[in-house]
Amino acid sequence: MTDHDAVQQRVTEYWEWVAVALFLLLSVDLLTSLFAAAAVGVGAEANPLMAYLLAQPLEVLLGVHLGVTVLAVGFFDGLMRTYVATPARFRRPYGYLIELWLGLLLAVGLSVFANNLSVIVLGAGLF
Repeated sequence: MTDHDAVQQRVTEYWEWVAVALFLLLSVDLLTSLFAAAAVGVGAEANPLMAYLLAQPLEVLLGVHLGVTVLAVGFFDGLMRTYVATPARFRRPYGYLIELWLGLLLAVGLSVFANNLSVIVLGAGLF
């Protein structure tokens, strides 16, 4: 496998991880927040921006989430372009930073999901 092929394989893997993170942070959070708001009310939402959006019409809520998705994908595309263009001697440490960032995004997404699920099932959040 050439270096170019290895870099492209890594970029594909990073895209898969960011897709999972965005799914957790946007889609799953949105759905579980809607259920949690129905269960205990919008006032129990810990995130003030989400609390504001939950009080808006559904079109606004979905539009904001779609806009954030487009911005996040655009940002990540730029990040992947810089990763590919990074000289080979710096690419490995840069990749480690990207992996750390993706891991943090996944941890936050799972934490938000667990908290929302706790609100739905138990009536109170974990944090």
